[in-house]
Amino acid sequence: MKQEKNIIPTNGYIMLLVLLGLFILAIVLVVGGVPLALPIFFICIISLRGFVLVNPNGSRVLLLFGKYMGTIKKNGLYWVNPFYSKNKISLRASNFDSERLKVNDKLGNPIMISTILVWRVTDTYKAAFDVDDYKNFVRVQTDAAVRKLASMYPYDNFADEGHTEDITLRSSVNEVSEALEKEVQERLAMAGIEVLEARIGYLAYAQEIANAMLKRQQATAIVAARHKIVEGAVSMVEMALDQLGKKGIIDLDEERKAAMVSNLMVVLCSDKDASPIVNAGTLNH
Repeated sequence: MKQEKNIIPTNGYIMLLVLLGLFILAIVLVVGGVPLALPIFFICIISLRGFVLVNPNGSRVLLLFGKYMGTIKKNGLYWVNPFYSKNKISLRASNFDSERLKVNDKLGNPIMISTILVWRVTDTYKAAFDVDDYKNFVRVQTDAAVRKLASMYPYDNFADEGHTEDITLRSSVNEVSEALEKEVQERLAMAGIEVLEARIGYLAYAQEIANAMLKRQQATAIVAARHKIVEGAVSMVEMALDQLGKKGIIDLDEERKAAMVSNLMVVLCSDKDASPIVNAGTLNH
């Protein structure tokens, strides 16, 4: 397989002066009636096609009747063989925001996902000749990499079903971005393209399950909050009984302790303010 070959052709400004001198010479010969003026004019006109301008972070791939001759990467004005074909390939960093794709995550849930890719060409030979259209190649391979990545990780963890993955698409941003960048780089290496950054630009459940998954997330959050509330309430009741017993404020039998625990748990775990009832009689009433 051929590799990229960097060349620095003839300085364009020097050739511009040479052609200008030939053109003046041809004019002088025409005035003098010398037949040699016509071939000189023809050479000057043909030579004008040899000038090539390379902008910063740009390149020109040179071909001579289908044969690769080299790549000009250094910016400036140059002169090359007038019969060279000069294909322009940008070396600047480019952004690519993929379309939102509907794919299934690791658990089979349909999700919508897109990626933002920053890339640039590093090998002009591979970009020009190893793939048909390197820009379209970037788009297609990026979509394929995103589909593969989405199938490797779940959208989120659901402890109630026993799914406790360490890496998820929603929460593990850095890990998922690294995996996506590596996957895309492997696919685009054959086109001489370097991936500068790859990250998820959009992530959400598909419309048909979005409402159900939202309710599920809300229910999971409520259960987790209730668990914390009950855990705190039990600690507070335990502390209250322990302090009452140590200070001898009141002597409670098991039945009264059970009633007190029940009342305190209701007050502490309720999501509404308690409405106290004042007992004007004895503890037994």
